[in-house]
Amino acid sequence: MTLLDATTVWVDVCAQKELIPNRGVCALVGPYQVALFLMSDADTVYAISNYDPFSRAYLLSRGIVGSTGDCPKVASPVYKQSFDLRTGVCLDDPAVSVATFATRLIGGRVEVELP
Repeated sequence: MTLLDATTVWVDVCAQKELIPNRGVCALVGPYQVALFLMSDADTVYAISNYDPFSRAYLLSRGIVGSTGDCPKVASPVYKQSFDLRTGVCLDDPAVSVATFATRLIGGRVEVELP
């Protein structure tokens, strides 16, 4: 175990069954508004910042979930910029990105790692 592993903090957020596949939900994780997305395979949960840097509003969890090729994405409900759910990079303007958070499923619960 490394020192980094010893300081990792996982926060229990919700039950996996409370999430609807291909829909977003916002959760307060520590001091962060996090947008969570359960994918249709029901085994993958992505977490990104809920903050949309283009509209300057916390609403990415209300975006439209989809994909571009094999890239899972969410499109902002305001100006429609799409963000890669894996990396947080804006697909329409790669110079812009949002924070991402590691997730894991433990015993039917969704946990998010604090940075």
